[in-house]
Amino acid sequence: MRKISAVMTTLGLAALSVGVPVTAAQADVQPAAGCSSAWSGATPGYFYAYDSTNCSGYLGKAAGDDSNWGNSAGSFQGGDSNKASSVLNKGTSGMAVAVYNGTGTDWGGGYSCLARSEYYASNLGDNYFTSGAGVNNGISSHRWAWNSECYGNFLT
Repeated sequence: MRKISAVMTTLGLAALSVGVPVTAAQADVQPAAGCSSAWSGATPGYFYAYDSTNCSGYLGKAAGDDSNWGNSAGSFQGGDSNKASSVLNKGTSGMAVAVYNGTGTDWGGGYSCLARSEYYASNLGDNYFTSGAGVNNGISSHRWAWNSECYGNFLT
């Protein structure tokens, strides 16, 4: 009987020691933790875009407008176009960031905005441009805009 108790105690302790690291690792992948950490580490005055949800897979950051994420000018370049799955607004002017699924300084095509007060959008999968196209992996350009210029079309 003592052998069974000793074995059960050993197995119980082993199970507890394995369970602690798994729980700690799971806490690091919660949606709020990823973007909250990114927000804390972000430089004030910039708009950020990420290749993955939860503000991971850094694509780039911009203090100004970028009318074409696919060219070699501006903060976002080349392969950045149509890759963003989360975005962060740490602007200091109080302005929103309007993201577009088109390119060019006419700011044509559909758009959606990230208000300064929203801080970030951790998953663009359920957001749409005014054109009806999905925002996830659809951003081709951005510009800073006043909330009133967004006409109520904000990322959630």
